[in-house]
Amino acid sequence: MSVYDNTDSGVLFKNENKFSGNSPDYTGEINVEGIDKSLSAWVHISNSGKKYLKLKVRDKKPAHDAETGKPAPQASPAPAPVQAAPEPAPTPPQQAMPQNGPLDDDIPW
Repeated sequence: MSVYDNTDSGVLFKNENKFSGNSPDYTGEINVEGIDKSLSAWVHISNSGKKYLKLKVRDKKPAHDAETGKPAPQASPAPAPVQAAPEPAPTPPQQAMPQNGPLDDDIPW
């Protein structure tokens, strides 16, 4: 038995749950180059009186959580790679202070 390939095909169903006049008349899914997307369609009438469908393809909305009914959290986009800070310039070696006598208190400034 062969498996049906849904790539680059889709389906629309009459939208029975329109919330406003802007809600799509039809909703469904479409697969574009192997990526599943949401598909919406509105029935319009041209200036010449012919009916046509205006379509909108979007990334799929997240599924709803079965327990809460709220939309499932979306995965955060991958953070940008962090570049390492440049190494600080090496400091010149310091000479040790003489420890066998008093310090020179004559400061030239």
